[in-house]
Amino acid sequence: MWIMSEIFDAPEDDNFASAGLRLTVDLTALTENWRDMARRSGAARASAVVKADAYGMGIEDAGEALYMAGARDFFVATVDEGVTLRLYAPEARVFVLSGIWPGTERRFFENDLVPVISSDEQLAFWMAVLADYGDYPCALHVDTGFNRLGLHIDDAIALADDVSRPASFAPVLVMSHLACADDPTHAMNRQQLESFHRVSAAYEGIDSSLAASAGIFLGEDYHFDLTRPGIALYGGEAVCGMANPMRPVATAEARIIQVRSVEAGETVSYGRALQLRRESRLAIASAGYADGYMRSQSSGGVPLRQVVPQGGQGFIAGHKVPVAGRITMDLTIFDITDLPDNAVRAGDYVELFGKNMPVDDVARASGTIGYEILTSMGLRHERRYVAEE
Repeated sequence: MWIMSEIFDAPEDDNFASAGLRLTVDLTALTENWRDMARRSGAARASAVVKADAYGMGIEDAGEALYMAGARDFFVATVDEGVTLRLYAPEARVFVLSGIWPGTERRFFENDLVPVISSDEQLAFWMAVLADYGDYPCALHVDTGFNRLGLHIDDAIALADDVSRPASFAPVLVMSHLACADDPTHAMNRQQLESFHRVSAAYEGIDSSLAASAGIFLGEDYHFDLTRPGIALYGGEAVCGMANPMRPVATAEARIIQVRSVEAGETVSYGRALQLRRESRLAIASAGYADGYMRSQSSGGVPLRQVVPQGGQGFIAGHKVPVAGRITMDLTIFDITDLPDNAVRAGDYVELFGKNMPVDDVARASGTIGYEILTSMGLRHERRYVAEE
């Protein structure tokens, strides 16, 4: 197990210093964001959602930092993530959102993981498991209108009232998920809240959870006993049209491999999607769509530019610089013509997103959301952790 003090005291990793693509994760910002969401949760406890490798931040180090900050309830997507997290959050309750399937039960028991039961098939299997193994906690996911995962609300309520159910069936949490919480004015929010109140009342005395990041901002009516902040912990926007109050956590940078001068009238990258109107200087960076830097934010030659004229940008030498032409598999070209001569040299780094390029601004240029940018960074980057005040 890595100990955070050892990470912070260690000399800079030579691999990181020379990496083609590197990701810096600010663990102080991460934990401060969790504390912020805990305060916003009021009387409810705040958990930490660390699925998808903690949204690309690294479940080991992010999970340990959040645990040290005080988080004692965690949500992961898969049993593998739960097994990994258990090493770094030894006394926490770890809920596995994908539930339990035949052949995985021993991993749940051996690692003290709580399955989230979300279908009739999983419920039937869980009842059979309890018959063999006895008492063990679970959570119930109830669908209140999302139509993704979850037991039908009437079935869940009937289950609560079923006197014939095994005595060993002892859920410790009932939960649901809001479909439109990122739009505070959407009528669906109130409809789901009213439906979930029916569920919560049926399971009186058992913890209830409805709000993820965006739901927390809807106010205390939505908080119940436990909130589930995810994207907000990692600095992403949770609510559309609202200034993002969270601290940025991740900064992605790509090494400049070459700086080249190009004559006016020449074209750039695949498909000749960009024709230069002036003599230009271009910086070629070592990151592309194979690294999660999405092709859709190319400056031209992609369908999105017909809808959203502004393509992607990077940040280097104190300035934003536009993507030039199509983003390719391993490389992205930036137009640095407006920067002073010699401001950028081969070996320098361009920020793809971070403190100067908010991840959600990058996402908008890509036609997507910050979640996808953060979780799509791929395996080719070097990652380091810092604790900045």
